[in-house]
Amino acid sequence: MNQLESPNGSSSALEPAPTMTWDEALVEAHRCLMCWDAPCTRACPTSINVPQFIKRISTGDLLGSARTILSSNILGASCARVCPVEMLCEGACVLNELHERPIQIGRLQAFGTDDVVFGGRHLFTVSKPTGRSIGIIGAGPAGLSAGAELVKRGHTVMVYDANPQPGGLNTYGVANYKMDMQTAVREVQFIKDLGVEIRHETAVGTDVSVDDLLSSHEAVFVGVGLGGVPTLGLPGEDLEGVDDALDFIADVRAGTADVAGQRVAVIGGGNTAVDAVTQSALSGAQRVYLVYRRGRDQMRGYPHDIERALQHGVEFVHWSTPSRIEGTNSVEKLVCVRTELGPDGSVTELEGTEYTIPVDRVFRATGQAKRIGFLSTLPGVEIDDGGRVVVDEHHRTGNDRIWAGGDCVNGGKEVVNAVEHGKIAARNIHEALLAPSGV
Repeated sequence: MNQLESPNGSSSALEPAPTMTWDEALVEAHRCLMCWDAPCTRACPTSINVPQFIKRISTGDLLGSARTILSSNILGASCARVCPVEMLCEGACVLNELHERPIQIGRLQAFGTDDVVFGGRHLFTVSKPTGRSIGIIGAGPAGLSAGAELVKRGHTVMVYDANPQPGGLNTYGVANYKMDMQTAVREVQFIKDLGVEIRHETAVGTDVSVDDLLSSHEAVFVGVGLGGVPTLGLPGEDLEGVDDALDFIADVRAGTADVAGQRVAVIGGGNTAVDAVTQSALSGAQRVYLVYRRGRDQMRGYPHDIERALQHGVEFVHWSTPSRIEGTNSVEKLVCVRTELGPDGSVTELEGTEYTIPVDRVFRATGQAKRIGFLSTLPGVEIDDGGRVVVDEHHRTGNDRIWAGGDCVNGGKEVVNAVEHGKIAARNIHEALLAPSGV
């Protein structure tokens, strides 16, 4: 168990279960070369000083390790679990070049943060009140990051979130085998304990107007993420058993999903599709298919996640696209046709290649919708042709009182990217609010 006092100290067990024992953490920490110009730090979107936090673990200073991590990334506990470390910090570890196993940075980061984040420890001193108020739309990673940074600087922060539980993607959209919902919710409590206030089940534009927010707060940060996965327009898509893959993942996290003994097909080739098939396999599905219109080399899902899915028995059906879903009242089969790349690089369907896959469930994972409808109601905020909010290097929009970050700005990346957006925006909001001219 993690114990804050020292490797030889004692304390009560904390949840969630730690990813390492003290002995394991010490052995792993002492493997680190403590690089001066650390590529792992440069690979982290939030620029966590990785050698420093690992060094502090190696000397038994778990509190100092947590401070190093959380000062750069206030959601460091969840990012330790959900970040694609193979593509970021661990992928950049110099030990890879020496043909050795890279340092397990993600597991060490979880070890370094868990006792503080989930143990009710207070690391940060909040500055004296500034008398300024900021409204944040969305309690996802970007909004929580911005809120924490602003509260630490003495501002009053109110977060408005439409969901019953805060946390956004971390709470509802992360595959359960990476991090469960309770862990995400407990991390939000750590943010709330700093002084961030959250109004649950409060949709901006419905329960409270944008004008009300701009009247009540000196500045507004928008971190609304993305919407659900749009329907594909397939015949039979209204049959029982056809769902958004993200809704399925949310149901798994809430304990209400049941695919045990069923045959599942997931349509798509990105990270959500790979998460959905792996989660289906781990949830007891009889057979699991990932149907993708291109080949494996063109998949957007991370290679390490694809390998995990294969190890759990997922069957990848490449160069195929669904044409319709059949069944009497519920899903019975997915009808597909073979595809190939045309001369211009586009995917074309091959005539006479139709075939069926017997399935009981079909999940769409073909990309999330942008929240253009809501974003277009924000005065002075520009949206590009891809449905993303246009911001400057400080994440300020065309309206000098509105900032934005996260997936609604980048179109959909990692939790750690959203955290960095919120941090950058918060620091600029702070500077703008305290400037002589204000905002």
